[in-house]
Amino acid sequence: MILYPAIDLKDGQCVRLLRGEMDRATVFGDNPAAQARAFAEAGCSWLHLVDLNGAFAGHPVNAAAVESILAAVDVPAQLGGGIRDMATIEGWLSKGLARVILGTVAVENPGLVRQAARAFPGRVAVGIDARKGRVATRGWAEETDVMATDLARAFEDAGVAAIIYTDIDRDGAMAGPNVAATEALARAVTIPVIASGGVSSLADLIALRDTGVIAGAISGRALYDGALDLGAALTALSA
Repeated sequence: MILYPAIDLKDGQCVRLLRGEMDRATVFGDNPAAQARAFAEAGCSWLHLVDLNGAFAGHPVNAAAVESILAAVDVPAQLGGGIRDMATIEGWLSKGLARVILGTVAVENPGLVRQAARAFPGRVAVGIDARKGRVATRGWAEETDVMATDLARAFEDAGVAAIIYTDIDRDGAMAGPNVAATEALARAVTIPVIASGGVSSLADLIALRDTGVIAGAISGRALYDGALDLGAALTALSA
């Protein structure tokens, strides 16, 4: 199972939100490139980046910070937030991103996801963010009646590289991931599923790994707070 250290970007800074609320942001650093280098030096094999402002604005906002990260490290990175048209997808992938994450458009314009996945095999993921099983869009500000499992199944034949599943109520709360819901989703589809939200300890990572069906896990706050040591976690997961 791959561990993805998260760098969430708001106003050019590294932050973490509590349950997706922009007015409940904790700033952990003002140098995203330096943070990316620290994660890379600890041995991570991927980075998970989020343009939080972009998720609300509907277009990239923290482009300069993302580009500084891409220039600073050779580790592949995936990015979500405000990516809602083919031009933006093409632009980011041409700048060196390994993978884009499409969230809101997966609900509002699923045809774009399919088109992008065909055009860029292996480089398009779907972000599914849910509260109590129902998908939320536009920076988690709008809730829908779409069930997370139904949305995931809709892309089974689309060729997407992964599904990033976030339990919003767990995100940034240091309360542990929703292992049961994530495992259920992973068993419902053949697309690799990456867990996000609430990963706060080595025990959480082991619980996700031991399901045998979850392909990856994203952690942010726990790494910044020191509750999870990245090097030790990577060593444990590789054992």
